[in-house]
Amino acid sequence: MNIYLTQKNTNHQIAELPFNFFKANETISDELIIYPEHKQQKFMGFGASITESSSSIYKSLNSENKSKLMEAFFSSRGNNYNFTRTHINSCDFSLGNYSYVQNNDIHLNSFDIGRDKISLIPMIKDAIKLRNSDLKILSSPWSPPFWMKTNNQMNNGGKLKKEFQATWAEYFCKYINEYKINGIEIWGVTVQNEPEAKQVWDSCLYSPEEERDFVKYFLGPAFEKNELSDTKIIICDHNRDIMIKRAKKVFEDPIANKYTWGTGFHWYNGDNFDNVKKLHDMYPDKHLIFTEGCQEGGTHDGSWKLGERYANSIINDLNNWTEAWIDWNIVLNHEGGPNHVSNFCSASLIIDKENEFNFQNSYYYMGHFSRFIRPGDYIVKSEINNNNLSAVCSVDSNSSLTSVILNDKETDQSIKIKYNNIGINLKVPSNSIITIKLQD
Repeated sequence: MNIYLTQKNTNHQIAELPFNFFKANETISDELIIYPEHKQQKFMGFGASITESSSSIYKSLNSENKSKLMEAFFSSRGNNYNFTRTHINSCDFSLGNYSYVQNNDIHLNSFDIGRDKISLIPMIKDAIKLRNSDLKILSSPWSPPFWMKTNNQMNNGGKLKKEFQATWAEYFCKYINEYKINGIEIWGVTVQNEPEAKQVWDSCLYSPEEERDFVKYFLGPAFEKNELSDTKIIICDHNRDIMIKRAKKVFEDPIANKYTWGTGFHWYNGDNFDNVKKLHDMYPDKHLIFTEGCQEGGTHDGSWKLGERYANSIINDLNNWTEAWIDWNIVLNHEGGPNHVSNFCSASLIIDKENEFNFQNSYYYMGHFSRFIRPGDYIVKSEINNNNLSAVCSVDSNSSLTSVILNDKETDQSIKIKYNNIGINLKVPSNSIITIKLQD
């Protein structure tokens, strides 16, 4: 047994500690029961997003600090991420609004990803190199070019004009092919980031029916025509509270269903974890992926609640059939930017004005999962009857078990871990997260 700990007000950060540190001798009635034979979903991986904001910070670093950042996130010596998400055209975490074509170029002859070559593509390529090409890249549009939209701007919502639906679908294909020419394979796309959110930044509104019809009549056929059918199409890409109604519209249509790999979701409007399982139960052949989450309103530097929010979400999402989990910006500056609309947010890594690295506890809490639950492992059924603790468990191809247990309370908690007729009494320290690797 190997046990790793991160705890508030200590120097323990994914620190491996001896069993005696956690040993509980008292009689314990609360149990975490693990059922290794009851496999759920095959897990795909963890990651964080590379935006123009993040990549502009990365570009400014010296080679030593660039290596340090890449190692921290994408190396097996760090958080071992194998996913990233990026944006098609600009997003709120860009340095300004931009698209890849000149105004009113309906044939896309001017299509040029030169803006992305400044910092975005070099950072993505460095991550690919470190992972030996084992990096799944999910790309999402925040807005089509302004001239394709009903409000004639990239910001403040608006809709895609019907006469440009085919052009916009071809735009996706151009983007994927241009990235491929530049050595980057796009694993999947979402149809639209947060399609029900009218934001002061880059945004575009789709009703569930409009998203269905865009996939059915335009995006899916365009992918077929351009021989891009292996590129995953993911719908919703918005909060859990609306994921069922949006997915239902798409998946109940046989043609739109055929083109769609699964549903992406965010966390910004309540937990609503039960909706994740409900959607899986309704459409068990479709996939579920958490595509974005962060703490809004600044960096929240030093807040222990950051990591606890991440862990709570990951545990519940994975227990409810989620197959991959992607953090938002991989790195931001001391303000929580740069950001062209002052929508400052947290990130797992904050770099200050002197280029000092400040890893937030969300980085270590993410690492308790991403370093130990690996792609190809299966999430397994587990039950816990201590309401102050939560846990998720997995099994790998060697039948080794991993259990991640969160205690977000200010008091120590005790639990008996039971599996395969084995019982282990453990203390889970206050405001901590532990990862246990178990082998028969």
